[in-house]
Amino acid sequence: MLEVGTKAPDITLPDQNGDLRSLADYRGQKLVLYFYPRDNTSGCTKQASGFAELHSQFQREGVAIVGVSKDSVASHKKFEEKLGLPFTLLADTQLEALQAYDAWKEKTRGGKTSMGVVRTTYLIDEDGVIVEAMDKVKAADNPQQMLALVKGLA
Repeated sequence: MLEVGTKAPDITLPDQNGDLRSLADYRGQKLVLYFYPRDNTSGCTKQASGFAELHSQFQREGVAIVGVSKDSVASHKKFEEKLGLPFTLLADTQLEALQAYDAWKEKTRGGKTSMGVVRTTYLIDEDGVIVEAMDKVKAADNPQQMLALVKGLA
């Protein structure tokens, strides 16, 4: 996991509409950047739905939300439409952001070891500096945790 106080790596990836988005586009506002394993799984759906439900509160605090997974643009578009997500999803099919943000790691499940996405969330300030970093977060709790952190910084 990247350390608090370090500059957030700038990445450019396609969003759910196929448009290239750079994290530099969010400079000047706070950003919740969350990495999740896969569209349409139960945990990822809970996390995305939680951020969607709290989206207006994040907006009032001047915070944008961006989700990143290794899913395709088409998968993200379906996920966005199914859940009515009001925020950006980035398709990291080449694992660039996942690796840059240390969210692609060795995992052990059922006695088997493999590489995969570790659910990781960063809060990045207006200058692009990481002010909070969480890994192995609980999907259902993460949106509320991040909102509480944002309000605590206000």
